Amino acid sequence: MTTLPKPRQPELKTSLPGPKTAAIMARDAQHLSTSYMRPYPFVPDQGEGVWLTDVDGNTMLDFFAGIAVSTTGHAHPHVVKAVQEQITRFAHVCLTDYPQEITTSLAERMVKHVEKPGEKWRVFFGNSGAEAVEAAVKLARNHTGRSHIISTLGSFHGRTYGAITLTGSKTKYKRGFGPLLPNVSHVPYPNPFRPPLGSTPQFCGDAVLAHVKNLFQTVLPPDEVAAFIIEPMQGEGGYIVPPMGFLKKLRGLCDQHGILLIFDEVQAGMGRTGKMYSFQQFEEYGGVQPDIITVAKGIASGLPISAMLAKESVMTWPVGSHGSTFGGNPVAAAAAHATLDLLEGVVKHPGCGDSLMENAASVGEFILTELKGMQAEFPFIGDVRGQGLFIGLEFVKPDGSPDGKLRDAASMAMFERGLLNLDCGEAVIRISPPLILTREEAATGLEIMRDALRALK
Repeated sequence: MTTLPKPRQPELKTSLPGPKTAAIMARDAQHLSTSYMRPYPFVPDQGEGVWLTDVDGNTMLDFFAGIAVSTTGHAHPHVVKAVQEQITRFAHVCLTDYPQEITTSLAERMVKHVEKPGEKWRVFFGNSGAEAVEAAVKLARNHTGRSHIISTLGSFHGRTYGAITLTGSKTKYKRGFGPLLPNVSHVPYPNPFRPPLGSTPQFCGDAVLAHVKNLFQTVLPPDEVAAFIIEPMQGEGGYIVPPMGFLKKLRGLCDQHGILLIFDEVQAGMGRTGKMYSFQQFEEYGGVQPDIITVAKGIASGLPISAMLAKESVMTWPVGSHGSTFGGNPVAAAAAHATLDLLEGVVKHPGCGDSLMENAASVGEFILTELKGMQAEFPFIGDVRGQGLFIGLEFVKPDGSPDGKLRDAASMAMFERGLLNLDCGEAVIRISPPLILTREEAATGLEIMRDALRALK
């Protein structure tokens, strides 16, 4: 009888934190910015695939991918090779001044996923999600000649000045930094699990749109609104998927008033939901096309690059009106090409089907099914939601209200058992592993989660 090899497990050689980790964290606390959070005592030393090993030799299963950044896992050989080859040619010239084939071809690859017949798109490259959002706001104001921007509560669009004004998830991001960008309004996000404005799960999207229409009739002239920016699937606010039909109706409302629609795909984009961009999950229900898309985190498997995609009819700002010294860096662009190779299936990753997008959809469905099955055993799991490997697990008190303390305890219990994770929203653990996660590795992570949750009962 053949004995199958046991799936790889986390390996904890020391207590957490280990002595080397503790020493580095002590130095870190003395010399780095006081704004850094440090929720877990972990100092990475090296990574391989979906596994990260700290400086003390403790190996953890990665279920958060550096906040949905490490698309192809750690040290993927195809990405490493692309980076090595490019850095031996040249590492920087400045895309603002000199065109480069590697970024031109990257733009061509990115827009092909959104362009439709008769609709051409263009790309501006930056370094971070916040930069992409800043560019989108500048472009929207410049193109429309209007000043007002509408965002949503629970949103996260970055922490630079314009982006932080749009962000609506936590007051700590704004406290002490005002005055911020003028002419910005926030409206509720349509959360089916916690319907806003006294609505129901089915009609929460309609309630939000009715609220916007009321603003247009009372305090906010719609002809002064340049853009409505929204995450098609909300990240920091709790990994929330809006009801079907909402984005299409929002598109119609924007069209009615000449308002640009910006989709922030910084966290949910780049194949994470099983589609290149998360808004494409809604296409079969009457798809919607935005005017501008912001993308960052998952583009280059850990190297810093972002993109602001816009319809050519919208990208009308003049030469020299916007730029970036490092944006579109050729080494990061090489990593982005390699990442797209794996996302599109040009290069296959062993055990991950025809493409990493296909794998994200398949493994994500498996995780969602298993987590929903856990709800019967753990009544404090109020909701399990998401698409692909963009999954949220919300913890609740007996009365149904968010239980942030229990979420924090669960998150730490998982960490102590060798599972790297990260919270979001009021009481949510996000599951956003590298897209190379196999079903076997997912099962290992789920078993760790189950064991941690049982310890909390």
